[in-house]
Amino acid sequence: MHTSPSAQATVLPANQPQQFYRGGSSIAALRGGGDDREFGPEDWVASTTTRFGQDEAGLSRLPDGRLLRDVVSADPQSWLGAEHVSAFGDSTALLVKLLDAGQRLPVHCHPDDGFAKRHLGSRFGKTEAWVVVGTSGSNPVVHLGFRDDVAPEVVAEWVRTQDSSAMVGSLNEIPVNPGDTVHVPAGTPHAIGAGVFIVELQQPTDFSITLEWQGFLSDAEGAFLGLDTATALETVNRSGFDDATLSSLVKRTGGIGEGRVPLLAEDAQPFFRADRLHGAAELDPSFGVLIVLDGSGELHCADGSRLPLHRGTTAVVPHAAGQTRLAGDLTTVLCRPPAAGSNA
Repeated sequence: MHTSPSAQATVLPANQPQQFYRGGSSIAALRGGGDDREFGPEDWVASTTTRFGQDEAGLSRLPDGRLLRDVVSADPQSWLGAEHVSAFGDSTALLVKLLDAGQRLPVHCHPDDGFAKRHLGSRFGKTEAWVVVGTSGSNPVVHLGFRDDVAPEVVAEWVRTQDSSAMVGSLNEIPVNPGDTVHVPAGTPHAIGAGVFIVELQQPTDFSITLEWQGFLSDAEGAFLGLDTATALETVNRSGFDDATLSSLVKRTGGIGEGRVPLLAEDAQPFFRADRLHGAAELDPSFGVLIVLDGSGELHCADGSRLPLHRGTTAVVPHAAGQTRLAGDLTTVLCRPPAAGSNA
């Protein structure tokens, strides 16, 4: 297999496209930089995904200025591996973000693959998962799924009148701590609370149906991806989430401080994979995104090259890096696309 010289493990600069909500100080603190601008709450890491309706906003650039999307599409086998390419083409099938909620996010949901294919011309919807890496404030929470079944006309009325208190009040409120992870299937109404800092894994789209847009977006037009309201609301899972459902989506891993810790619920496997790695680790060949939460060390690649890593480093690792090895006293989150045979 021909390997592009550019298919190398690479440390990535910050990539914070403008957002409508506040946050960013936790990202700046992790990275050790001074960029804590009020509306820099998301860092799109190794992104080949644009913001909805944009040509370039959201795309990651390599240190030499080239777009990662273009480099991957020019040599997908080196970056992604043959099995991945046979399943997903030249898409990384993954979007990773650092997300620092400086305020509560609006209640929203995301379309599933079927809806995205029918209405948005995309193979991928937007299932996502949250890996909580920091919290602040007296009551850090996330809101996930309706507590009880909600009739479609009730949801429509909440959206028409922009009844924020009803929307937020209808959701399960889940206290979170670092190490907790939450799987968010497409269609699930949700909101991330103020003071919650996460590594977010998503399918590679920017599709959001913003049910609670007033006070967040300038008007309703941007809330529904250009769809009419009735069609947009078809994306909402109106079923109540009971304790058993919630326990299948939420994992608590904060007490595990050694070895390799699988982070996500089983239902996430067809969409993405994530592990927290403590100290040295052997990594099989795969496209991957590394986020260093603490400490320092190196990534040793199969060709003998070494990539220095320290707290706040974000790096992209191509399949062509081969069998790699993390060395040093460091804590990292490794995000990977789904295994080629597991796509839903």
